[in-house]
Amino acid sequence: MFEDENAPYGLVYALVLDGQGGARGLRYSELASLQLAPEQSLWLHWDRSHPEAQAWLRRDSGLNEFVCDLLLEENTRPRLVPLPESELLLFLRGVNLNPGAQPEDMVSVRIYAQAQRVVSLRLRQLRATDEMIALLMAGKGPRTASELVLYIAQRLTERVQELVTGLTETLDSEEDRIDADECYEPEHGSLLQLRRRAAGLRRFLAPQRDIYGQLARIRLPWFVEDDGDYWNELNNSLTRQLEELELSRERVALLLEAEDRRLGERMNRTMYRFGVITGIFLPMTFLTGLLGINVGGIPGSSSPYGFFATCALLLLLAAGQWWMFRRLRWL
Repeated sequence: MFEDENAPYGLVYALVLDGQGGARGLRYSELASLQLAPEQSLWLHWDRSHPEAQAWLRRDSGLNEFVCDLLLEENTRPRLVPLPESELLLFLRGVNLNPGAQPEDMVSVRIYAQAQRVVSLRLRQLRATDEMIALLMAGKGPRTASELVLYIAQRLTERVQELVTGLTETLDSEEDRIDADECYEPEHGSLLQLRRRAAGLRRFLAPQRDIYGQLARIRLPWFVEDDGDYWNELNNSLTRQLEELELSRERVALLLEAEDRRLGERMNRTMYRFGVITGIFLPMTFLTGLLGINVGGIPGSSSPYGFFATCALLLLLAAGQWWMFRRLRWL
């Protein structure tokens, strides 16, 4: 698909959709003279950090300055901007599956779409678009511009579902281990990371869910008739994932609370044992300290059996305390 030839211009993919689920690649040099048949659509996927891509967008794309500024913004949140002449701007977020990255550090994809043209921009690699290329090359991809936008959103949502399912399974495993082993101590750092991940995903997925709801209600002339039903299903799917993320956050909080409670109970039992031991030895320590003062008149100081009598007295005192603590149910 001429990736090597197009790379110096920041053009990641340039494809003409044939209207039957397939596509053919384009060179950058062919863009200026391209003529599309009525059933065809053009998809241009750019690296927005590339200077040549930015130059093409402002100089040759035919988009006004307002649209170009939005597409090249540094920081964006998921949003939908309807434009005149049945065009739209769509900013979405996908799970970051790049090596060494955190999944909740979601990758942004900016999309400008009209009846026969889709221009998308990304800063980091997005697996959803790579999967789209594979479908198109196999002749099983989107047929129109509206289906292309819908397919991208579907792939993004599927990756989110896989990640949320993984979070849920991890929490299930932690809960099962805690229930099965009273001595098991979950790692607080891992639990806090799960909670941060759930919060980070929810930050971007909540507005993205609302965008899908808006697209389900929009009736643009170039939308396929049943597109609204698919957008509504994506809205419902993200709603379920958001509910699962919220539940995951609550489950993590409960796990941390249960662990704190178990640690508190363990500490209380330890302190209670220390208290009982102290209560037993305190009178004995007092008695031995009293007999150990270096003054005259201490009973048994001149008797060869004084030491044994004192030991017997201490044993009787300990036995009496043990009996009393048992009666009081302290032991």
